[in-house]
Amino acid sequence: MPKDSLWKTSSREITGGRGGPECRLKQKPLIAQKTPIKVELKGGKRYKWCVCGRSKNQPFCDGSHLFQGTGLFPLWFKVKENRTVSLCTCKATQKPPYCDGTHKSQKIQCAQVGSPL
Repeated sequence: MPKDSLWKTSSREITGGRGGPECRLKQKPLIAQKTPIKVELKGGKRYKWCVCGRSKNQPFCDGSHLFQGTGLFPLWFKVKENRTVSLCTCKATQKPPYCDGTHKSQKIQCAQVGSPL
C-alpha cells in the first residue's frame, strides 16, 4: 500500500438521542462493481472513497450513505504526489481505498452487483 495519508475511517454506531445514547446498526457495504476503477489522483488533494457501495459516483462518495441511513461513512484520503491508482469498488479490500485483488475471489465473483458483502 502506498505511504499516503488516510484520515477518517469512522463508522459510528452510537448516537445521542433524547433519552441518551442509542445504538444504530450499521448496514453492510454493497458490492458496487466487480472490478477496480483506475483514477488519476492529484497530490495533496483530499478525496472521499465510498465505503457503503451506494454512491452513483464510484469509487468516490456522493453522500448516498446519508440518504439511506447506512451508518457507514466515507474514507478520507490523499496522495503525496500525482499518481494513477486502482481504487476498490467491491468494498472488500483489506487496503482501503486501494484494490488488493479481493474482487477476484469466488465470493465476490459469485455475488451480484448491489448485494451486501
